[in-house]
Amino acid sequence: MKIKNLNGKINIVGKNLKKYREIKGYSQRDMCKKMELLGLQMYCSDIHKMEHGTKTIRDYEAKAFSIALGISLEQIYENTDADFE
Repeated sequence: MKIKNLNGKINIVGKNLKKYREIKGYSQRDMCKKMELLGLQMYCSDIHKMEHGTKTIRDYEAKAFSIALGISLEQIYENTDADFE
C-alpha cells in the first residue's frame, strides 16, 4: 500500500502539536500519559513522528490531542492553509 502525502508530509498539524505541547511545558512522555488517560496508547516515538510529519494522525487522535492540550481543533489546524498553495 502506498502512503499518500502532501508535499512530502504525512500530516499537516504536527508542527502545531509540538508548538502547543511545548507551550504547555509537556514532554513527549507527558503527552503519552495524557493520551493513555483518554484511552489511546502512544509511544514517544509515535509523538515524535507525528510532530515531524512522518506519521498519520487520525481524526480521533487529533481530537484527543486537543482535549489533552486544552486547545480547540481549530488551533491544531491553524496556519495549515499554506500547505495547499
